[in-house]
Amino acid sequence: MSSQKVSAQSTGISPKTAAIIGGIGLLLMAVLAANANFGIMETLIVPGDAQSTSENIIASSGLFRLAIISFLAVAVLDIVVAWALFVVLKSANRSLSTITAWFRIIYAAIFAFSLTKLWGVYQLLTSPDTSQGNQAFTQALKGIDAFQSVWDMGLILFGIHLLLLGVIAFRFGTIPKWLGALLAIAGLGYLVDSIGILLSPSYALSIGEYTFFGELILIFWLLWRGFKGFPQK
Repeated sequence: MSSQKVSAQSTGISPKTAAIIGGIGLLLMAVLAANANFGIMETLIVPGDAQSTSENIIASSGLFRLAIISFLAVAVLDIVVAWALFVVLKSANRSLSTITAWFRIIYAAIFAFSLTKLWGVYQLLTSPDTSQGNQAFTQALKGIDAFQSVWDMGLILFGIHLLLLGVIAFRFGTIPKWLGALLAIAGLGYLVDSIGILLSPSYALSIGEYTFFGELILIFWLLWRGFKGFPQK
């Protein structure tokens, strides 16, 4: 009996189906996160300017709320993807696949917690009981900074998750080694950026913006494997 059949019997879902779910989940995450982060947040937030940032959020409160909801959907999808990758990879090494999945799940939980900071900003600036003055604006910017700080800490775990995917690729071959290398590079990018920010508030690099290609390719690899199937072992 093939390892894929054993996996399907033990989980109720085949690696092929899990790959499709994981690929679709990653694709949805990419769209939602890009729109929330680059399409909304970066247009509303003026770094270091509490008043302009707060006024932008007040004027576009609906968009700000949409960004929070989109980010929350991304966190939920992260858990779905962690499970899907576990199903796809556990036939190679169940223990390592489990650890890899948990790193992503814990990251998703931390990211979801960081969103409470943004929701606090939204409530602060849209509450009719809040006086819109310098104190409220300063608190709002602190809340946004807190969201980013918690997210940065969580990305350390996400970076480790990607590194572990690279380890699985090189040791067991379920993922192509070239893709595993790209995922490991992406993980290193997140690790360097997040640790750099924690160690130095003046850290200004953004290596992760240039090392994420493995994550994009993983989307299409999962969808391709989902429709074509995995080699029998």
